[in-house]
Amino acid sequence: MKRLMPAIKTVFIILSLAAVTGSCRKELCYNHDAHSLKVRAVTKAEWEREWERNVSKNWEERWRGVLGFSYDDLRPEPATGIRAQVFTDGILDNESNLETDGGRLHMRPGTHDILFYNNDTEYIVFENEGLLATAVAGTRTRTRSTYNTRFSEETTVNAPDQLFGCFIAEHQAEESLTETEISAFMRPLTYNYIIHFMFKSGLNYVALARGALSGMAGSVYLQTGRTTEDIATILFDDCIVDQKLGIHTQVLSFGVPDADPIPEQARDNHRFNLNLEVRLNNGKILTFDYDVTDQVKVQPRGGVIVIQDIVIDDEDGMEGSGGFDVNVDGWGEFEDIELPLN
Repeated sequence: MKRLMPAIKTVFIILSLAAVTGSCRKELCYNHDAHSLKVRAVTKAEWEREWERNVSKNWEERWRGVLGFSYDDLRPEPATGIRAQVFTDGILDNESNLETDGGRLHMRPGTHDILFYNNDTEYIVFENEGLLATAVAGTRTRTRSTYNTRFSEETTVNAPDQLFGCFIAEHQAEESLTETEISAFMRPLTYNYIIHFMFKSGLNYVALARGALSGMAGSVYLQTGRTTEDIATILFDDCIVDQKLGIHTQVLSFGVPDADPIPEQARDNHRFNLNLEVRLNNGKILTFDYDVTDQVKVQPRGGVIVIQDIVIDDEDGMEGSGGFDVNVDGWGEFEDIELPLN
């Protein structure tokens, strides 16, 4: 009997180990991510690279590359990342940060709305992100001491960054062992205005130029792509002074206010103003203002704005000392002030 005890103990230990091992393997198998039921939503992103939407002007067909770049050169590049927000009953439930081409979404089983927008912006300001219906994107406010026009009561802002967005309503998320692909077509929410100032005379006196575009939308609803009713003046810099072509620049905007994503034109009673501020080689600053309502009204989402026959007379251009070095001092005391966020 004593001789049998070690053998019985050995068998008991072997059976115990087998039971434990089998239990562990079963547990690992059924809890492993690849073999468990869960919501497996994967986003595949595509990017619409349009810089303007204009039926009446048909710039894509008419473009002549006068300023040294083609129509396609103006197309925005895809963003470097995407923020995906999952809403349940209009309330933010979860969010993920994805790569340019998409990635895995985190969500619970059920019916959800999904909002996508690029997360690589610098000047975009998001408000009411937790509520789907009122989530908007705006831009940072700034001021310029030399800017003073009849539109000066508007909020002055930076031009926004390139913003894309996509909205998917009532996605049914179900637990599964296989992945469900969700296509996100990222469409622009900001558009580009090419602004060209053409001179009749006096361009040779101009060293620096900047300006402002008034009457534009201050923000855009992320869900619908409709612009809000608030109005803003976009301050812009980095104008190119070309002694042969004139002065030109590119200004990003949400478009005209209170308008659907692809409107035919702006509201009849709305006005738009374009300001040009130049600093001459002698240091003198001149300001010009133009009503561009007719041009912007039919180009509610980007396009081309042209001002012709600008004159700077010799009296202004040759006034004062010729020893002023505008390239060193730049705009000097007239530097812009970026205001903190509210």
